[in-house]
Amino acid sequence: MRPDITCKTRLAAVAAAISLAACSGHGANTGPLPQTAAGSRAGTPAAVAAPTGWAATATQGATIANATALGALDPSTKMTIRVAMNLHNVSQLQSLIASGQTISPGQFAAQFGPTASDVTAVEQYLQQQGFTNIVAEGQLVSADGTAAIVTKAFDTSLSSFSLGGANVYVNTEPAFVPANLGNVVAAVLGLNDAAKMTAKPRTDACFLAAPNGACLTEFDASTVQQYYDAAPLPPATNATIAVISEGDVSGVITDLRYAEAQQGLPQVPVSIVTVGLSSPDTSGVAEWDLDTQSSTGMAQNVSHLYLYATTSLTDSDIANAYNSWVTQHVARLGNSSFGECEYQAWLDGSMKVDDNEFMQAAAQGQTMFASSGDTGSACALVGTNGVPGSGLPMVEYPSASPYVMSVGGTTVVGQSGSANYVGETAWNAGGGGLSQFENGTSWEATEQPTQGTLAAANLRGLPDMAMAADANSGAYIVYGQNIPGVGACPTGCGIGGTSEASPLAMGAYARILSAHNDALGFAPPLYYKNFAENAGSAVTVTGPPPTQSTGGFHDIITGANGAYTALPGYDYTTGLGSLDVAKMSALIGQ
Repeated sequence: MRPDITCKTRLAAVAAAISLAACSGHGANTGPLPQTAAGSRAGTPAAVAAPTGWAATATQGATIANATALGALDPSTKMTIRVAMNLHNVSQLQSLIASGQTISPGQFAAQFGPTASDVTAVEQYLQQQGFTNIVAEGQLVSADGTAAIVTKAFDTSLSSFSLGGANVYVNTEPAFVPANLGNVVAAVLGLNDAAKMTAKPRTDACFLAAPNGACLTEFDASTVQQYYDAAPLPPATNATIAVISEGDVSGVITDLRYAEAQQGLPQVPVSIVTVGLSSPDTSGVAEWDLDTQSSTGMAQNVSHLYLYATTSLTDSDIANAYNSWVTQHVARLGNSSFGECEYQAWLDGSMKVDDNEFMQAAAQGQTMFASSGDTGSACALVGTNGVPGSGLPMVEYPSASPYVMSVGGTTVVGQSGSANYVGETAWNAGGGGLSQFENGTSWEATEQPTQGTLAAANLRGLPDMAMAADANSGAYIVYGQNIPGVGACPTGCGIGGTSEASPLAMGAYARILSAHNDALGFAPPLYYKNFAENAGSAVTVTGPPPTQSTGGFHDIITGANGAYTALPGYDYTTGLGSLDVAKMSALIGQ
C-alpha cells in the first residue's frame, strides 16, 4: 500500500502484548500466534473448546486495547453478517494450483466449492434464527439481523467500545455454529466494525535520481513503460483487470478520462460493480485514482477495467468484494492496495475466508496483486503508516496470503532527460518479512532462504516481487481536477508507496498475459519458475545502484527495509526483484 492508505487498526495491540484475543468464554484465544503441527497451514486457528452441541469456526473472540468499554452492544443494532463456507478437497486443489493447471468456475464449483446441500443448510439455519435478506453467492451467504439475533445464532457476545471519538463493536467471544454445520462453515464475518482502513494521499515533486544529483520527473504512462521495458510489447488489449475499491468511485472514472486525455492514451472500457450497499464515501478516491491510472498506464490499454466498489474497508466487506471478483470471473487480474496487520485478519477469520477465495481465483487462472505495506519490516498501526519499523514486527494481510502476488517497493534511479532503466534499491519503507500465520508454497520454496529457525518453518515470505514505490524517487503522476484529500492535479501529482508498486505489477502482467493471448494462468508459480531457471546465469548491471539481471527480473541487491537487507537472490525486501517486462514475456511459460 502507499504511505497514505493503511489499516488504521482500531483493534489496537501494543508491542508484544497484542492483547486483542484475551477474552472470556468458551476458551477464547489468548494470544495472536497459532499453534500448529509441522506442515500444517499456519493460518489455521488454534483449537477452541466449543460448548456442547456447537462447533468452532475461524472467527476468534477479541477485545480492544486502549478503548473505553461501553458494555454490551444494543440488542437492536442492525448488522450484516457473512457466513463463509469451507471448500472441499483442499489438498487436491492446492496441488492443482501448484501444477499450473487452470479450470473453469463450473469445474471449481463441482470439485472444490461448497455443495448445494452446504448452502441450503446454512440458509435454513439463518432463516430459523430470524435473519432476513439471505443471499448466497460463491463461498458466502450474507444475511441481515440484529445484534440479539447474531448473539444467539453464533453463541457469541458483542460489546461496544468508544475509540477515537467513535463507537465501535467487537465480538468478545468466538463465533460458533451448531455441530451439524461444523464441517460446512469456515468463519462468520461482520461481527466487528472496529478495523477499518483509511486513505491519506501524499504528493511529491521530482526526485534526485543519482549520486550526481540528476533529476527525473515522476513516472507517467510512457516513461514507466520505457523504464520497465514494457513498450516493446503490444498494448494489453486482450487483458481484463479489476481494482478492489470502496465507496463512491464515480469520480475515479472522471479522473481516469482526464488522465488519458492529458497523456494521449486510449479510453479503456470501465464498469463499476457495486458490492453490497452503496456508500457515498470518497475518502479513498486518490488511492483508486492511483490504482486505475498506473495499472492502465503500464498496460497502455486493456480490454476492460472493473471497479469493485464495496461498502467499507472492513474485513467483511473486503471479503465480499473478493467473493464477487472470483465468482463473476470477468477480470483475470485484480489489485488490492490496502492491508492490515496479519493478526487481525487471523483473529476475525477473514484470513481463512480470503485465502479460500484466492485459491479459487488461482485455480481459475486469476491473480490478485497486493501491496506489501509501507512500514518496512513491520505492519502499520494507528499513525505509523509510512514510518519504517514503527509498527508491530509482522507482515500485512492480504499481502501475506500464499495465493496472491505480494508486491514490495523500490527506490528507482534514472538519468536526467532519459527514462531508460539504470537501477533500483530496496525502498526503506517497503513491507516485507515472514508471516507468523501463513505457510509458504511449493513454488516459492525453491527461492526462500532456508537457514534459521523461522525460514526452516515453511512460513510464507513476502514480498514476491517489487516495483517503484518511493514517492520521492519514482512516484507515479496521478491526474484529476479535484481529488478528495489531495486537491487539484490538472498537471499531475506524484503519489508513491507500494500502492503504486502493486497496480504497476498488475499492469505489467496484463501486458504479458495479453501478449500470450490470455493463455497464461496464476502468475506466482510462473514468476518463481522463471527466476529459478535463470538464477545460475545472473548478470550484474552496474547501475548505480547495481542490480542483477536474472531471467525476466532486475534482482535488487542493495538497500534495506529495517530488519531485512536486499541481497542477490530472493530476499524479504524486494522478493525476486522488479520486472523487465519484455524479457519476462519472452521467457515466461517455457
